Parts: sequence; C-alpha cells; structure tokens
Amino acid sequence: MSTPADYYDLNRVRPEVLAVLNRINDLGPKFAERAFGIDQDASFPVENYKDLAAEGFMTLTVPTEYGGHGFSLGEYAMVGAEIGKYCGATALTFNMHNSTMMWARFMYEMPHLTDADRAAFAPLRERQFRRAVTEQGIYSQPISEAGQNWTSKPAQTQCRKVDGGWMINGFKKFASLAGYCDYYSIVCTEVFEGQEPRHEDTMNFIVHKGAPGLSVQGDWDPLGMRGTNSRDLVLKDVFVSEDDLMMPPGIFIKTLPNYPHVMATLSPTYMGVAQSAYDFTVAYLRGKVPGMPPIDRRMFTTKRLAVSKMYARLAPVRALWWQAFTEADAFPSQAQVLRMYAAQYNVMEAAQEIAALAIRTCGGQAMLKDLPLERIYRDSRCGALMLPYTSEIMEDYMSVLTLYDLDELDDAPGDEFGARTSLWRGPEDIPLAAE
Repeated sequence: MSTPADYYDLNRVRPEVLAVLNRINDLGPKFAERAFGIDQDASFPVENYKDLAAEGFMTLTVPTEYGGHGFSLGEYAMVGAEIGKYCGATALTFNMHNSTMMWARFMYEMPHLTDADRAAFAPLRERQFRRAVTEQGIYSQPISEAGQNWTSKPAQTQCRKVDGGWMINGFKKFASLAGYCDYYSIVCTEVFEGQEPRHEDTMNFIVHKGAPGLSVQGDWDPLGMRGTNSRDLVLKDVFVSEDDLMMPPGIFIKTLPNYPHVMATLSPTYMGVAQSAYDFTVAYLRGKVPGMPPIDRRMFTTKRLAVSKMYARLAPVRALWWQAFTEADAFPSQAQVLRMYAAQYNVMEAAQEIAALAIRTCGGQAMLKDLPLERIYRDSRCGALMLPYTSEIMEDYMSVLTLYDLDELDDAPGDEFGARTSLWRGPEDIPLAAE
C-alpha cells in the first residue's frame, strides 16, 4: 500500500499532520479487512469509528483551544483521502461528521462577519465543539432533499417560529450515518406568512437523535458506498430552541458562497478510492495481495503499460487536488475557484476511470467479491453524482466562468432549474468586521 511520501512533498506537511496520516495507515489494514463485511451487509462501520474516536480524530478541524487538532481544510482533506484508501464508506461518513465541525470553525472565522455576528455565534459553536470533544458526539449532515440541488432553491425542509423556538417539518434524502449519529445538522428555511421561501432565511439547527418527531425510514441497498447507511430522515413537528442553533440566523447564507471549497469535501474520499485502485493493481501484478498465491504477473507488457497509464492519470489529479485544497480559504480568487472546480471534477472522473482500468488490467479473478477491487469499482462510480458538485455541475460552472465575464453570469444560458445558485460569482469587498 502507498504511503504519504509517495504523493506528497513531506517538507510541506506539518509534523502533526504527518503523524495523523501515518496513524491512519497503521489502522488502515483493519479498516480494509472490515470493509468486506461492511459492504456485503450494507452495515455501518461502527468499529472503524471506535478506532477513529479513540485516536481523537473526530475533532480534526476543531480549534486547538477547544481541544481539537486545529487542522486546516487542506490538512483535513489529506486525512480523509488516507481513510478512503482503505474503506470508502468510512471516509465518506467521516466527512459528514467533520463538515459540521468545519462549518462551525471556518464560518466563524470569515472576515466579513461583524463583531455582533461573532458574539452571537461564539457560544453556539462552543456547544458543538464541547459535544464533539468531551462527549465524543458524532454528527450527521443530511442536506439533500431529492429532486434538486440544495443550493439551487431554498431548502424544502422548513421551520416556523413558535413559542420558545421553532418547529421543523421536512425530509432529508441520503442522510448518511442515519440511526448511528448522536446529532443531525439540519439546514432548513424559515418561512413567514405571506412571503415566499428565500435563501436569505436559511437556518441551521442541531437536532438530537432522540428528538420527538424525528424518524429514520426506508431501506438502504445501493450499488456502492454501502456502509454509509444513508437512509431517509423525516422531521415532523420537531421542536428546536435557540440552544439548538448551530449558527445565528443569516450566517449560513452569508458565508457559504464566499468559501466554496467547503462544498468540495466529498472529493478526499474519492481521491483515496482512486489511490486504492492503483495500489491494488500494483500489488496484484507483483503477486503481493494478502491471501492470494504469490504469482508474478509483471512479465506482460500490456499490464505494465496499463499501470503506467493509471499512474499518469492519478499523479496530476492528486497534484491539482492537493493544490486546490492547500490554497482553500475564504473569499478565493477566480483562479482558485476554477482550480477547485477542476480538481473536484477530475477526482470524481478519475476514480472511476482508474478503477475500470484496474479491472481490465488485473483480469477476471480480481473481480471476485472476496477481493477489494470489485467493491472499489462500485464505490468509485458514486462520486460523480453527489451533490452539490456533480460532474455535470462542475462542467457547467467551469464553462461559464471561463466563457463569460462575471457581470454576464446571470444571463449565461443554462437549465431553467439548474444549480447556478451555488456558483461562485466573483470576489466581494470584505467589509471591516466592526461595520
């Protein structure tokens, strides 16, 4: 199996980060061994989560002053990719938890928040950090609602003000960790009489797993990423109070468009999946797959050339992806955003291309279900269709940002009900925080 030194310049990696990457690779063989049963049964990777929690890795992006690791977005992405080498479902759900921590961390640090914004935000995020650090609470971040990109229109899940708080009603599709997490981060739209729902009224609440009116429904038997347990989440008259706010009203929609990289955090998983397809092929051809006869298949020219093609696809994708994440920050430039869109697109496409080439190269025996390649291939097919940044959406975004000026974006041709709301629309002047 590959190591971080095979694809990163370790001189640019902080020792604390490298230590975590190395520890993930220590744990990795256990994750890979469990991945078979997790995939076969579509069961949640409970034991992997116990291991990650025991290492303190559930708080990677939590600030150090709250007991976390204080990793940057790019450093977090590197860890997610390492986990993805061994178990895609673990890496994907690990991201759902950590994304909630990221929002509380990075949205608070946005330079255009006022002092009043931060004063209201501070106790809310402290509560979530405390739950994650001291209680080892696990968070789910179900956003998809089926039938539309959640950034295209206001969330269909809605809340209404009532005495003492709000009442939430709605539905979330593909709610990863459903039934296994402690808290759900619910994005919803506050609605008012006589007014159409608006993005400006987006709210974000934390809902406890045992909240009255909250239920997990439906079966989960997908093609790939079977261990995510991404079932349906139904909220019927779920009451939340101000103590359940994840961030003050207005902050989510004020910050998210100005930090588009935080919507690309599904890609680390698939970067890891792509690496695992390559790693398996190398081990298979060298006769070093555990449990298999040590047959050397390197004498076949076609197989050697196929491996070179795989590496030639993998290496530039990893380089672009790493650059995009290491430069991730609030209020990025157009060049940074385009690199991130290109990285997202290339990772999702390359993962399935490399996995498919791995199958062709290794041959029929490698597709047996007791070997990981068949699962890796199925997992790799899932990334390109995951919102909010599907491959088709990335193609659209890159095309309009390169062919149109920023003041022309609203008039650029596109689908009537497309996903342009989440499109980065240019740099903004950053007001002084005290304004």
